[in-house]
Amino acid sequence: MRGFLASSIGVATAAVLALPLALPTTALAAEAAPPAARTAQAAPAAPAGSTESVPLVPLGPAADRTPGVPGMSASPRLPETQGLAARDARNFSLVGVVWDDASARLEGTVQVRTRSAATAAWSDWQDVETHNGEHAADPDTAERGSGRVHGATAPLWVGESDGIQVRVQAPSGTLTKLPKGMRIDLVAPGDTSGRPATDAKNGAAPEPAPAPGPAGEGDDKGELPLLPGMTMEMTESSSANVPMAPLGANEIAALNKADSTADAVLADSSLNAAARPFIGPRPRIVTRKGWGADENLRERGFIYTNTVKAAFVHHTASGNGYACKDAPAVLRSLYRYHVVSEGWRDIGYNFAVDKCGTVYEGRAGGVAKPVMGAHTMGFNTDSMGVAVIGTFTNTAPPKAAVDAVARLTAWKLGLFGADPRAKTTLRSGGGNLYPKGSNVRLNVISGHRDGFATECPGRLLYGELPPTRTSSAKLQGR
Repeated sequence: MRGFLASSIGVATAAVLALPLALPTTALAAEAAPPAARTAQAAPAAPAGSTESVPLVPLGPAADRTPGVPGMSASPRLPETQGLAARDARNFSLVGVVWDDASARLEGTVQVRTRSAATAAWSDWQDVETHNGEHAADPDTAERGSGRVHGATAPLWVGESDGIQVRVQAPSGTLTKLPKGMRIDLVAPGDTSGRPATDAKNGAAPEPAPAPGPAGEGDDKGELPLLPGMTMEMTESSSANVPMAPLGANEIAALNKADSTADAVLADSSLNAAARPFIGPRPRIVTRKGWGADENLRERGFIYTNTVKAAFVHHTASGNGYACKDAPAVLRSLYRYHVVSEGWRDIGYNFAVDKCGTVYEGRAGGVAKPVMGAHTMGFNTDSMGVAVIGTFTNTAPPKAAVDAVARLTAWKLGLFGADPRAKTTLRSGGGNLYPKGSNVRLNVISGHRDGFATECPGRLLYGELPPTRTSSAKLQGR
């Protein structure tokens, strides 16, 4: 049987090592005055796919004015506040606050205002969700201990903008300090116009030549040792996989249940005979090439675990103000934020789903394989992460998105014999709910909050999980 790609179609066979993640700060244009007006000289447009890091500075009175201390004000202590006054910026579409120490917690509120590049109008203040480690690689993994990982808020999609104002405030009346090294990252998603020209014969983009890593580094062996049950493969053709689409395709076509089952059995004759009838129809999946992933950003090589026993459902907390046609740009921004700003080896999620129900490949390594993600700290082993693009704490997720999660989990969990209605046991890798090494009983389709103390995937999306389990199981034929 011919070998098939282990990663999604269109991913480079030997991608280069990740770019340096501690990017130098680039000076932006002079501060705008007043915020409601555009300065006479516009800032230059951002290059395709870029990240600008701008340090935050103290705002308002000093944070150490304590009542009752001689020579100090007797008024209530003011919380520490950092931010930026309104200023010009090179064009960007997604923002997030980043700080040095990934283990440091950001307590308080984060808000931004942005100026539309199209209308020059400033937005109202928008809240940015604070994340404190819940979306991350597990402790003691090479990805977590790379020395490049930073703390960060959730990213917020703001649409194409050219002005920014920021305020971050510690809780009132407390001695809480803000993390050190805070900066605002302004991410431009770029477009796909810079992709290699297609091959006239089959439409596939030619494979780039392998690029050398930084001086003194080898072929990713520095990532080792892996934890027990993990493997690393350095090329996409290192093992067989479900035959899906030609090299360089923008999408993997949907299949009915019978063909999905036949393909899975063809690729893996070790599938349990009893599990074969319970593989759901494969949904249409937009590949990394299809949404324009820059394969030079991520680290080369793919890390796998033994199986997929559970699916964790997330929301990206990046807001709902995007059109479905813009979902690939949102994904390119999320990918860049995860890798360049937060220091991960690739985008954290295994799959993403937009509000129109389109499914996208996430972390590279193969949509049908047990790729190790960085989505649920403590439970990334033997699981998959599915992120619905949007924020669903107070906004109901669209039916199309919920249905897509059911279709995707019916297929992917079915490949590994998992019943979406059942419970399974995962061993904790360490988090804030379960001690490292403890065996935890979880739903096969769980919300992020089931494995980590977090609001994710939002109250209203979490409420859709019980019927999603039922729908997914029916699609498997259970």
